[in-house]
This record gives sequence, C-alpha cells and structure tokens, in this order.
Amino acid sequence: MPQHIECEHSELGCLKVSSKSSPASVAGAIAGMIKDGETIEIQAVGAGAVNQAVKAIAISRGFLAPIGIEIVCIPSFADIVIDGEYRTAIRFLVEPRYTRGVARCE
Repeated sequence: MPQHIECEHSELGCLKVSSKSSPASVAGAIAGMIKDGETIEIQAVGAGAVNQAVKAIAISRGFLAPIGIEIVCIPSFADIVIDGEYRTAIRFLVEPRYTRGVARCE
C-alpha cells in the first residue's frame, strides 16, 4: 500500500513507493488523487521501487485515459535522509495534462 509522506511542496499529494508496493494499488491512489484535482509527487528509492512507481504511473494512465484525463510525469532527483543516511530518491511529479478544447473539471 502506498504511504503518504511529507512532500517538497506542501500543496501536492505525496506517495512513497517501495519495491514491495503493488503497482495496481499505487495506480488506484494516483487515479483517485488526479480525479480529485490533485498533483501528486511520488518518491522512490532504489531500482525496484522506481520500477514499481513507473508501472503504477502507466497503469493509472490506463484508468484515466478512457474518461478523458491524460497525465504527464516529470522525474527529478531528491536528496533525502533515511535512518541517518543520505540517499538519492527519484521523484515523479504526476499531473493532469489538459489539451486545447478540453475543459478542466473543478
């Protein structure tokens, strides 16, 4: 199950993904938050966690595209501290992409 964490930007919804996270569960959380109008920041540390996060983003697109919502993903690096150790995380900013002629649902 995805875990809510403190984000770099307080106005964003935050999910922490591990290598043991279920991509389908994370995708459901992403889709629900996007439908609620939130921008999401996903944090993953390690190759397995990044793999699960990317799969979840792809699955969430499958949930959202049929209802007319496209998403965009912006990756970045983040330096974080886990148990007193500095680690590099990958952060994915996931937000809806509105195209010309598509009204925002607010």
